[in-house]
Amino acid sequence: MMTPPPLHVFLLDDHDIVRRGVRALLESAGDIEVVGDCGTIAEAWAEIPRLAPQVAVLDARLPDGSGIELCSRLREVAPAVRCLILTSYDDEAAVVAAIRSGAAGYLLKEVEGDSLLSAVRTVASGQSLIDPAMARRVIQWIEQTSTGPEELAGLTEQQLRILELLAEGLTNREIGLRLYLAEKTVKNHVTRILAALGVQRRTQAALLASRLLPR
Repeated sequence: MMTPPPLHVFLLDDHDIVRRGVRALLESAGDIEVVGDCGTIAEAWAEIPRLAPQVAVLDARLPDGSGIELCSRLREVAPAVRCLILTSYDDEAAVVAAIRSGAAGYLLKEVEGDSLLSAVRTVASGQSLIDPAMARRVIQWIEQTSTGPEELAGLTEQQLRILELLAEGLTNREIGLRLYLAEKTVKNHVTRILAALGVQRRTQAALLASRLLPR
């Protein structure tokens, strides 16, 4: 009886010790082969399409960008690659961003080793995976941010969150770090938000947000 080929996995994390640990765990299973790993978005963007792994395990936040945004970009050049976000950040906005990016799974780094192995196999099989407790939190968060006055009706959930952070005085860069988006992406969203609200300045939008958004 022929042994099935191993699952091919790629790892992206800017901490070398994390990559080594996850690689050792995955390869100890016997049915998984780590075909490559790196610590930057730029390297991953070059290597993942070339290596064509079945699963890419991506950190959400790296010094040169977001693994979540990389996942979205990979859908265009390597749609067969299934992305599993493995991160320390458990906020609802990050999970929503991951779902919108096309990620097949979202796990926290505190997960047990056996659960990570199971998650990689689940994602490779074509299924999706998000912790049930986290999924409930995300649903509640979407419901809260989706409801609001008529002036906000034209904004997406993500734009509402950006408007909320804008009202807190955060810069585009700070908002990008909080929501795992590129600074340019945040800038484009802010432009659309200002147009939707009929204002020209961030300060005007912030004032409107303080009046319209639920507290």
